[in-house]
Amino acid sequence: MPSIAIIGAQWGDEGKGKITDFLSATADYVVRFQGGDNAGHTIHSKGQKYALHLLPSGALRDATINILGNGMVINPEALVEEIDMLQSLGKHPHIVISNRAHVIMPYHKLRDQKAEDTQNIGTTLKGIGPAYQDKAARVGLRMGTFVDEALFKAYLDQYYDTVKGHLNESKERLFETYQPYIEALKPRVKDTSVILAEAFKTNKRVVFEGAQGTMLDIEQGSYPYVTSSSPTAAGIPAGAGVAPKHVGQVLGIVKAYNSRVGEGPFVSEMEEEKAEIIREIAHEFGTTTGRPRRIGYLDLVALKHAHRINHFDAFAITLFDVLSAFDTLKLVTGYQLDGSVIDYVPAELETLEKCQPVFQEMPGFKEDISHLTDWNALPQAARNYLKAIEDITGVPVGMVSVGPDRRQTISMTKIF
Repeated sequence: MPSIAIIGAQWGDEGKGKITDFLSATADYVVRFQGGDNAGHTIHSKGQKYALHLLPSGALRDATINILGNGMVINPEALVEEIDMLQSLGKHPHIVISNRAHVIMPYHKLRDQKAEDTQNIGTTLKGIGPAYQDKAARVGLRMGTFVDEALFKAYLDQYYDTVKGHLNESKERLFETYQPYIEALKPRVKDTSVILAEAFKTNKRVVFEGAQGTMLDIEQGSYPYVTSSSPTAAGIPAGAGVAPKHVGQVLGIVKAYNSRVGEGPFVSEMEEEKAEIIREIAHEFGTTTGRPRRIGYLDLVALKHAHRINHFDAFAITLFDVLSAFDTLKLVTGYQLDGSVIDYVPAELETLEKCQPVFQEMPGFKEDISHLTDWNALPQAARNYLKAIEDITGVPVGMVSVGPDRRQTISMTKIF
């Protein structure tokens, strides 16, 4: 039962889409297990760029079955638009949607905006948090109910009065608006837990694709500046509807530097002059929001925190070629707190805000590495940087991405 989990080891935007797409070449299934269209995975293939928000990154592979798991919250309109977009480009993805996944409705977006006005978390305003709130409150709308017209009408009859304050349309008009999406998605809605159980029984190859990153985890991230789900390996069994033993290898996706969108403490945040250089080279603007990302030096304290939670078998280092713009590189190896150096991420927001980075400086490599395909061809300074990551975190580097295309990938070991 070969499987691999693709997990963001930082604050999201690590390049998980490219790595999932790369590994899905031999996968039978690719499974999203949490989040919604607040995620954004950009994939480059044969000169074409694809921006995916809900669909698993295996959607570009004709033979791959792509599952939207029960742990997701799904905007039907956004999902249909994304499928239509791929079809217009000649792609016809095999998509299956869990009947237990929850549905984002218009009132979730309006509630999200109202909450952001007071909380200032920095959300994408996609209605993600309010949809998960309704799920936890046991009043949510699940996909199996949504695509059954009689059940959907009954749901609206029961709950419309409680949400109409966040709507500008009648119950009847709301149903009419969603009719085309019901028709488009209904054939794809199934019990995906049953499908995956059969996949593992018949020894199919499964890739679990996380959205966001470990430092945005609702349990273990930089709370309250986090997402509303668990994008760690621990979130897979519940979010995909599989037994924990079916989670095989865990690959941590690590951007060669740090970035994050939204508010909250960011210990490794770098000088704006350097950050702007990286933004321009790497197009560091949110796939979903278009907002400029905050940029930081690679934080190994946070990476060790992520490793403790996920127990990574290996790291895949992405956007490594971007670092060739600098003469000197820095790694954050500790946090200075009240006169002492600590090597862990404090849970309390107020404590984390007081932390200052402790750096290890290293010579840079001012060479174009985007054409390289072999580890030994990398400049010595580049290999030293990767070796320092391994030594300090205790996690081997198994893959290095030196450009956005599938072919710009150096594999040091067989991962999947």
